[in-house]
Amino acid sequence: MELPDGGHDIVHPEVRAHITSLISALGGISADDDGQYQLGDDALEVLRDIKRWIRFYDEKTNRMDVARCVYEGNLIKGDLIPILAKWPEDSMDNKFKSRIVLSCFEVMVPLTWPIDQDKEKMTVNHHRHIPVLELAQLQYKSAIINFDGARLLHSAVRAALPSMAIPIADRTPRDQGIIKLVLFFLRNMAMIAPSPGVKFDGDETEISRSTTIDAFSYQDIFIVLLTIASNMGEDFRTEDTTVMEILFHLVKQVDVHKLFMDENQLNKAKAGELSDLMKKESAMLQAYNRKAPTRHNRFGTMVWVKRDDGKMTSLSGQDALADAAARDKKMDDSKTFRPARRSKKENQDEKDFGLPTPLTPSAAKQLRSFVEEFLDSGFNPLFLHIRKSIDREAPHIQIFHRRQFFYLISWFLEAERVRRKRNKAKNKSTAEEVSSFNLIASVLNQEMFITLSKGLHESYDYKDWHSLSAAMRCFTQILLTIQEMTEEGSEDDQEIAENVLSRLFYEESTHDVIANIARTYKDQGFEYLDAATELVHHFLRILEAYSKQNADMQIRSRKRARRKKKAETQQNGVDDEERDDSGQDEAAVERTSKERKFDFHRFTSRFTPQGVVDTFIAFTKYYRELNDAQLKRAHRYFYRLAFKQEMSVMLFRVDMLHMLSNMVKGPDALDKSSRMFKDWEELIKQVFRKCFKKIQDRPELIVEMLFSKLPATAFFLEYGYEKQTSIAKAQPRPAAELVFKHATEPDQQVGIAVGALLDKNESDHVQWLKKVLSTAEIERRSWHNANDELVARETPFDDAEMADETHEPKLPPVFTVRPDSAERRSAMFKNPYLRLLMNLAGVCLLGPAAEETPESVWVIPAEVTANQLKDALHFINQAEFSPPTFEDGTSAEQQLKRKTAPRKKAAFDDDNASDEDGLDDFLDDGVMFPVGGPTARKVIDEVKKPKKSRKKRSASNEIDDEEREDRARKRRDKEREKARKIKSALYVKIGDDDFDSDEDEAFFARERAIKARAEQAANSAVRGFADDDSSAVRRTAAKRKSEALLDDITDDEDEVDDLNFAQRMLSSQSAADASETDDTAVDGSEAEKPKRRRLSPDTDDDEDTGMNDDDDGADAVASKAAAATTGVSDAEGEDAAAPTSTARRARVRGGFVIDSDDDE
Repeated sequence: MELPDGGHDIVHPEVRAHITSLISALGGISADDDGQYQLGDDALEVLRDIKRWIRFYDEKTNRMDVARCVYEGNLIKGDLIPILAKWPEDSMDNKFKSRIVLSCFEVMVPLTWPIDQDKEKMTVNHHRHIPVLELAQLQYKSAIINFDGARLLHSAVRAALPSMAIPIADRTPRDQGIIKLVLFFLRNMAMIAPSPGVKFDGDETEISRSTTIDAFSYQDIFIVLLTIASNMGEDFRTEDTTVMEILFHLVKQVDVHKLFMDENQLNKAKAGELSDLMKKESAMLQAYNRKAPTRHNRFGTMVWVKRDDGKMTSLSGQDALADAAARDKKMDDSKTFRPARRSKKENQDEKDFGLPTPLTPSAAKQLRSFVEEFLDSGFNPLFLHIRKSIDREAPHIQIFHRRQFFYLISWFLEAERVRRKRNKAKNKSTAEEVSSFNLIASVLNQEMFITLSKGLHESYDYKDWHSLSAAMRCFTQILLTIQEMTEEGSEDDQEIAENVLSRLFYEESTHDVIANIARTYKDQGFEYLDAATELVHHFLRILEAYSKQNADMQIRSRKRARRKKKAETQQNGVDDEERDDSGQDEAAVERTSKERKFDFHRFTSRFTPQGVVDTFIAFTKYYRELNDAQLKRAHRYFYRLAFKQEMSVMLFRVDMLHMLSNMVKGPDALDKSSRMFKDWEELIKQVFRKCFKKIQDRPELIVEMLFSKLPATAFFLEYGYEKQTSIAKAQPRPAAELVFKHATEPDQQVGIAVGALLDKNESDHVQWLKKVLSTAEIERRSWHNANDELVARETPFDDAEMADETHEPKLPPVFTVRPDSAERRSAMFKNPYLRLLMNLAGVCLLGPAAEETPESVWVIPAEVTANQLKDALHFINQAEFSPPTFEDGTSAEQQLKRKTAPRKKAAFDDDNASDEDGLDDFLDDGVMFPVGGPTARKVIDEVKKPKKSRKKRSASNEIDDEEREDRARKRRDKEREKARKIKSALYVKIGDDDFDSDEDEAFFARERAIKARAEQAANSAVRGFADDDSSAVRRTAAKRKSEALLDDITDDEDEVDDLNFAQRMLSSQSAADASETDDTAVDGSEAEKPKRRRLSPDTDDDEDTGMNDDDDGADAVASKAAAATTGVSDAEGEDAAAPTSTARRARVRGGFVIDSDDDE
């Protein structure tokens, strides 16, 4: 549609017309009531229509037309705010006004909701509307928190107070929705802030952080937040993340140290900052004035400079006339390669973790008071509940919540340390429960460390650098808090701190991820760089002190052992196909966990590679902007690297030495009045001294100064020889053991082994083995003959007693099998077919198979007789002259397969234990039941997923960039879906508590149908009780079902959902129970006795699983009644007076009795 000025309207005219008409119908300024706002006749319905337009047009179609029309129609400032101002605090009982107020907030919340600028989902429509709507949200916030006519934030809390006052067990979904609605409104007010590229038209102080804090304090929002946080987990549950978001947007970027300063200290700190800035400016001007041009030489200048190689270089500008250093620097600047700079993407996370936010004195005082009260009462309940929600991956947890969780923990831990330091300086005595570390105990337990470790690893693996920065800040503050507990706490606090440190340093995976973070820095920004270097500094410092105190410190390391099966050559008798037909030729990866003694020097060597040095060099390049603590951090690392680790050669690179030299002697050197200047000057002097000395010892270092250094190169330059590494030669492994697929007879097995050797043209092995067996048979037969003659001579036949004695037969000596050549020895070790034939012939290895080497000895045991050797020789000859044939033309080697290696059994401490040896004590000592509770039970009937093969498991551990991006995209889609559901939940019957006639009629119709079905079930049960005794089984079956339905109805007539659930369970199980449930009695005695009535709800549920509906189960009940009647009639004579000892017939499914034991 063309506008009068020639432009085009970017909003559809019908949409604009509808929204404009709704805004007009809402109400307006009354001319008769002194300019007061007057509501329209259908104001409530109008608000609901506007809400539906926003929901079903903007959000469903992914457009922003309605929000744009609402802004241009001045709905919030012109209508909603005056409507909220008309709700006085003494009219809480007016339901109509309460509904109007709730409807107003239902419209305001989506209009102030954070705008999601997703590049994948944005369209041209978004690019047209987002700049305007961002300015609109700033205007909304300014109008709401600065409105003088009423306390609008307080009005929002008053709207939710009736729902908050209801116990959590009695709250309806509508009450939960009202509470969330108000909290989201407060979150939006705290979150709205001008973007870096957005210029606010009004006064920015009206929407600043200080103004927001003042408004929250004046309108009692801090009290509400404290109440909800301190009762989290008891009266509030799913509101935890919303409260956390409000806190995050209130305290982010606030300097904790300045927050806890009094007015005098704050003024002194500001004066010191101003003095430092003026000194830096003066030093910069002095350096510039020394070589600055004067008024007499402001004309253009070009000079020719002759270089060492005789070539000439032209330089322009009069600064080239100053001195040789200036000319060299100008030439170096002209030679520097400058790649094309990419435009930096604006990121909300960078804005969240940016420069500190200044606060006014009043705002700082109010925020400090709130923080102290929150630490005293709300810190533990809130963050304990949020940590549990994150661990169980609750539906309302989004990906940015974990980042905010870690950031807030680090911020509040630092605030607690600063507050404790301030109180100590003032000698302020506090109660024991306040001064102890119990106020922050919820983030110093093992569960928190597991969550933190998981966050570190996942953020690093997924390259979520902002979440990783928050996790590193949290880890650092936890370490500093524990250190303070060790130094200043009581004996109990010191013992707890000792235990906590042992848990933090126990896992080597934590050491690995910290070393990897320091080594892999690239261009993640200064915030990430500062967090990484701070964590490395404090982690090394505290770990060093702890390892010195605990000389026997143990850590748990996880190693990955890779065993690759190398392909045997053809001469060894095994090719690629023969080695394994099931994919076992791939790498076998095995993870083993074991404890080992911790070596701090060995651990710190992981922070000497070039990547870690480059990270700290990149951090030190900002030395002009770094404070004393940051400069000290970098200084301690370089000192540890150069002198403690003796790896100063890692600093001997031209750019590093140049930067270090400029730090103390360059034009932009450190301020000499800085407390760290002397330390850096001494360190740099010693580094250059070592560099000059090293160049004299090893002149090749001059070339290496141009490049980064590998560990082997750095070791050679430092010590003058290559690092000696003991390379253990791989122990050769024998050929795999083969077994037969089908053959079981000895002659068939020998024939297959011989045939496999003949197919490989290895008949010489067969001939050699025949000679060995023939020789062994002759020797063994000769020995037996000689032994028989010797026994006959030694035993006189005239002595009856000696003749009757039974002599134990002597065993022949072991026959040693000796190979006739080196090739034969290798074949005995590597040829699986020859080894198989030798085993079939009775030849075995001397010694354990696990220690076999090519030099191992093979023997024929004494137990093998000469006849057995003769039979083996006969089978070999038979197979050699008439090789076996197989069906389908398969070969002999296809009748063999590799023997499956036995699965290793885990070795437990109680394998050799017995009851007499104290097995009960072992079970009670907690070893078999570690901390963490029982494992999750698995459903028996659950369909088991096929296990991944070894190949897939090993391949799944290594993901490429494409797969990582695909996973990240799926996570983003999942988070967007979560956010959509959370935002959509705002509209689900929150204010619409009135139903029309059609809805009422449908509701009562459902109620009547439920009541009719219940009465029908009850009548069928009554008819079942009136039958005679011959139909006892049918009567019992009807009673079971009727009792289940009656119990569900009479428990609570208002709980309609429970009844529907029971009926769905009955109808869904009718068909399955007919085929799966076997209701035959276990023994005759139970079937003969009449069944007694069960009233327990648990047993009713069990009995119902075997029952069908009235129509479907009639035939089954009748067939079972016939068999049961016979048993009852036979037992009448024996147990006539048995009703007092009734026993219910046990029910069986799949061979197991599934009835409960509660009957006995």
